[in-house]
Amino acid sequence: MKGRSCWESGTVRSLCHSGCLSKVNQDDSGEEEPTSQSDRSELQGTLKILVSKLDDLSTCNDLIAKHGAALQRSLSELEGLKVPVEGGEKIKAVNERATLFRITSNAMINACRDFLDLAETHSRRWQRALQYEREQRTHLEETIEQLAKQHNSLERAWREAPTLVSTTPSAPTANKGGSERLHKEEASDEDGDTEYFDAMEDSPAFITVTATENTQQRRSQSNLSGASGGQPNDWNQDNNMSPGHKDVSAKELQPCRQRRTRVPDKPNYSLNLWSIMKNCIGKELSKIPMPVNFNEPLSMLQRLSEDLEYHELLDKAARCDSSLEQMCLVAAFSVSSYSTTIHRTAKPFNPLLGETYELDRREEFGYRSLCEQVSHHPPAAAHHVISQRGWTLWQEITIASKFRGKYLSIMPLGAIHLHFHSSGNHYVWRKVTSTVHNIIVGKLWIDQSGDIEIVNQRTKETCQLKFSPYSYFSRDVPRKVTGVVADSGGQAHYVLSGTWDDKIESAKILQSSRGGSGSEGKQKTVYQTLSPKLLWKKYPLPDNAENMYFFSALALTLNEQEDAVGVTDSRLRPDQRLMEDGRWDEANSEKQRLEEKQRAVRRRREADASDALDEECEYDSGKEYEGYQPLWFHQRRDSVTGETNFVYKGGYWEAKERQDWSMCSNIF
Repeated sequence: MKGRSCWESGTVRSLCHSGCLSKVNQDDSGEEEPTSQSDRSELQGTLKILVSKLDDLSTCNDLIAKHGAALQRSLSELEGLKVPVEGGEKIKAVNERATLFRITSNAMINACRDFLDLAETHSRRWQRALQYEREQRTHLEETIEQLAKQHNSLERAWREAPTLVSTTPSAPTANKGGSERLHKEEASDEDGDTEYFDAMEDSPAFITVTATENTQQRRSQSNLSGASGGQPNDWNQDNNMSPGHKDVSAKELQPCRQRRTRVPDKPNYSLNLWSIMKNCIGKELSKIPMPVNFNEPLSMLQRLSEDLEYHELLDKAARCDSSLEQMCLVAAFSVSSYSTTIHRTAKPFNPLLGETYELDRREEFGYRSLCEQVSHHPPAAAHHVISQRGWTLWQEITIASKFRGKYLSIMPLGAIHLHFHSSGNHYVWRKVTSTVHNIIVGKLWIDQSGDIEIVNQRTKETCQLKFSPYSYFSRDVPRKVTGVVADSGGQAHYVLSGTWDDKIESAKILQSSRGGSGSEGKQKTVYQTLSPKLLWKKYPLPDNAENMYFFSALALTLNEQEDAVGVTDSRLRPDQRLMEDGRWDEANSEKQRLEEKQRAVRRRREADASDALDEECEYDSGKEYEGYQPLWFHQRRDSVTGETNFVYKGGYWEAKERQDWSMCSNIF
């Protein structure tokens, strides 16, 4: 029965992964789809093997029946002998068990025959399902090829169009009436030229309709009430965010020092789970060291600093005159921090308590960042960034995780704050849930899902972002993100769309109306928008990234050795450095030493706390024992959210200037 249950569960999985089986089952009377000769020969070979195995089972069954009959005859003869009453009862019981054994063996061979008959009956149906999937794939590939060709021809036509317009002489006045008629005909056909984008089932309840060029002109002349509140400087009609501010990309600035562009290739070490588990037998769970084979050579503090990879979005947002446009760029920045996670399935090193990481890019990009591990149970890190280009960002992240069998859910807790110096706009949002799939079996992959609400605390404007979870049955593009930017009164002004691993676009809303109900009975809003404009686009990965842990250009520089950093900086962590150099065995030993050293410090701190409590009870001095206190951050109640979190208290960069690290603990 156990084997049969496994087979049935496998059949269910196959049904789930074959989207066309329901159609096939409903059309059993139809003609059989043609299959390739190789598929038929493979199927016939499989059936022959099953038949031969069934013959073997039949032979075994005959032998069982023959020997069983002989056994029963012997038992019957024993019953005829004069034996004690107790022995006769035992012989009778054995005879009954032999009979049950013969019945069971006959039932087994009958079940095997039924299985073979069922396999022969359904083999054609499975073949038709497979053929249907192959035809669908071929059709999809042909469609994509056609779309690519059309895309190329449209690009060529678009490039040649300005030249043709500029070289064409002006039309004579006699054609004026004809051009007017043509313009009217085009205007009357605007509904037929409108492009529609249907929202997916799990996305926010809205549909966007992209207006045509003539509609844009007419809307702008009539000053629709549905436009964004009469805001000046329409950024959808001008690539510059605000006139008078020339956008200088951070990539165009020449850095003051040459950063490294590669790390040593990842060694091809096979991971044997049994070799790990057998060394952990008899140990306490808290003392089991996880090998660096699961890690990448970066700490969690460095991964947190990677949020700044697209800092130029905040530089551009600081120059915005419109808070709604600024909100769009802040939303794009909040999405961009997930772009590095698509291939990064390895876990970062857990920081030691008191470990820090600085990222000083003031000379190149105008900002400098500091992270510190402020708590170990639960693990929490505080982050502070200040930019000379008009913004400050700070956050405290605590990681909560739940293992759910097939996947691991990672839920970052804590708010992210962003303040722009000139306008005073203060934005607050939180991260979404990250899910690592195929923990036990299969290839690891990561998905992001959930909602982000960004609130401008000064103006009360909001942005609602939805990260759609991946679904095998969804018709939408994977890793999709949609969102709406609204003012304090709830009126929508911009629609955001894209994916968290590639790009985000925004489209200005001209008009909104109530549409029909969606699949779940929710009424959808139809937004008529201008053409979308690109807010953020992911940088391509460096060459050979697959052998360098899929690090981005910024991630390659994070663990680069630098002078004058603090003595608790992650760059100086020995096990992480050994792993980056490819010396994983030594890294595992060093990692175990550091973790044991941290446990010893914690035990000593707990003993000091116990002694202080005993002394307080004995002398009633009223002086409470202070536990571990971070060096560069302190706890304060946030006036905006009302939460207690760690904020930067200053002093790190001044200590770096003096090169005075005497206040730092020896954690390495």
